[in-house]
Amino acid sequence: MAQGPNRLRGECLCRRVGYEVDDAFEYALNCHCSNCRRATGAAFKPFAGIRAEQLAVVRGRDDIMRFDEGNHDAHCGHCGSLLYSQVRDGAYAHVTLGTLVDPPSIRPTAHIFVGSKAPWFEISDALPQFDEFPTD
Repeated sequence: MAQGPNRLRGECLCRRVGYEVDDAFEYALNCHCSNCRRATGAAFKPFAGIRAEQLAVVRGRDDIMRFDEGNHDAHCGHCGSLLYSQVRDGAYAHVTLGTLVDPPSIRPTAHIFVGSKAPWFEISDALPQFDEFPTD
């Protein structure tokens, strides 16, 4: 019998909210848009994309706070950690790599929205850079 992908654990800073996700991410990117910078308090948000049904909140579901009109970002309602974002009409989750307890097999392959990156941050790796989200 073939085994499925490994399950990875993730959690917020206060550890009230925990999730599991398949280690079957389709892509991983570093987003430099102003919204991701504000949500994380960092120069960019490293995230990995996966179909939403492959992510399950296993602890603290009632502690999740949704922010913005489209319920895009899922934060812990206690510590504020950004856990994941629902995108593509809810079909995909962008899991913040910093909240994973277990290391994923994927690594970011590009920087996106670099046209609006923080002026004080300099990208110093050789990954490709895009002004928007790559569509191909």
